[in-house]
Amino acid sequence: MSYDFCIIGGGIVGLATARALIQLRPEARIVLLEKEALLATHQTGHNSGVIHAGIYYKPGSLKADLCRRGAIATKEFCTEHGIPFETPGKLVVATDDLELQRMAALAANARQNGIDFEILDEAGLRRQEPNVRGLGAIFVPSSGIVNYREVCRAMADEIRAAGAVIELGVKVDRIDETAQGVTVGAGERSWTAGKLVACAGLQSDRLARLAGMAIEHQIVPFRGEYYLVRPEKSGIVRHLIYPVPDPDLPFLGIHLTPMMGGALTAGPNAVLGMAREGYARFSVSPADVAAYLRFPGFWRVMRQHLRSGLGEMRRSLSKSLYLKECQKYCPGLTEADLLPYEAGIRAQAVMKDGTLVHDFLFLATERMLHVCNAPSPAATSAIPIGEMIARRSMGMANAA
Repeated sequence: MSYDFCIIGGGIVGLATARALIQLRPEARIVLLEKEALLATHQTGHNSGVIHAGIYYKPGSLKADLCRRGAIATKEFCTEHGIPFETPGKLVVATDDLELQRMAALAANARQNGIDFEILDEAGLRRQEPNVRGLGAIFVPSSGIVNYREVCRAMADEIRAAGAVIELGVKVDRIDETAQGVTVGAGERSWTAGKLVACAGLQSDRLARLAGMAIEHQIVPFRGEYYLVRPEKSGIVRHLIYPVPDPDLPFLGIHLTPMMGGALTAGPNAVLGMAREGYARFSVSPADVAAYLRFPGFWRVMRQHLRSGLGEMRRSLSKSLYLKECQKYCPGLTEADLLPYEAGIRAQAVMKDGTLVHDFLFLATERMLHVCNAPSPAATSAIPIGEMIARRSMGMANAA
């Protein structure tokens, strides 16, 4: 059967794109292909479940706008579909004088981005969170939590109800574009569509290369390792407890996150992954490792961030060092409080010159649009991101 649109990737961005295409073109024939047996198996299903408010993002940026709109849209979607979510609020905690100065810049961001917040001094922080230590904090009451797998299930139900087809267990091994359309193959099966949209996350560069695209980047996997705070201590904080980010570091740092269902997690760190889809500790894919070792951008990133990378690696190997990061703002935690928890893996796009891509990266032809990087917080922003991708794939002018 021939389709108007074929989407590759059953994470939240691919599902949100399919949903947006249905809303823009209700008559369109759409098929979504996912290589796993379940939807939301990789990045979507391995994040901390936060609905971000957007305090960290540059005022006026596309990322800030998408996050703000996405947070509202996610909560509205959950309400409409009966998906439970909570809004415990976030505390961004400053633990020294330098972080207090950086906190002031964050407050300016929040103000310009139209985010409600409150500045707390040390006493105010202690009133909000008696077990958290800091010189002050920004309180963002709208920050929430949700199970994004549940969001994806509801999106899939909505998509199927509208007549679209979702095919699971389909590992794409060929993509051929002609003037008439795009043919996607997996083993002996094939699908033909007028337009292709690839939202392949951890495999996005490989799908682009498979389609014959000339790419200047590669996905380098970074493991985000978490601990579960033992249930008896899960009430040690009530809010999301986040660090003030260091602008010289590529990733945010370890934080405490209440989860739906009452659990509390600590993490993630950010260490180089030895496998794009290996979530168990010490998972290794020789092919994945060889791919980034051959890539010149990888070595440039390593040189630029060697010191912070070694620190992350030490914390990965030493539970006591990991704990010290947590104790900076939650000194009541002990090693015995940190239990094993499944890791996540971030698909970090890296350019040949060693630049870490923190914005959207699209590659397009007449009939294909490859989403090679959808920056954090992609889960929070997925609904407006899907609308943007759908409009771009249709060649609409107002695609931002």
